[in-house]
Amino acid sequence: MTALGTGKGLLEIGKFAVYVAVPVALTYAVATENKTFQKLMGLKPYVVYPPEGPRPPSPEELREMAREISRKNKTN
Repeated sequence: MTALGTGKGLLEIGKFAVYVAVPVALTYAVATENKTFQKLMGLKPYVVYPPEGPRPPSPEELREMAREISRKNKTN
């Protein structure tokens, strides 16, 4: 007997059809409907930035901090 005539062969053909049909159908559904595409893209953003932390001190503030540290070290 051939593999296509058995029940197992029909099962394999059915599985292959499902494996091919599902991605094709989903691609068609998303690509043809702009609203569907926008809805899917809005569900989860691609880039999520963390909240902004405290800013580092400016160069002038760093110089002043260095001067204070050097003054403390000279007195000790």
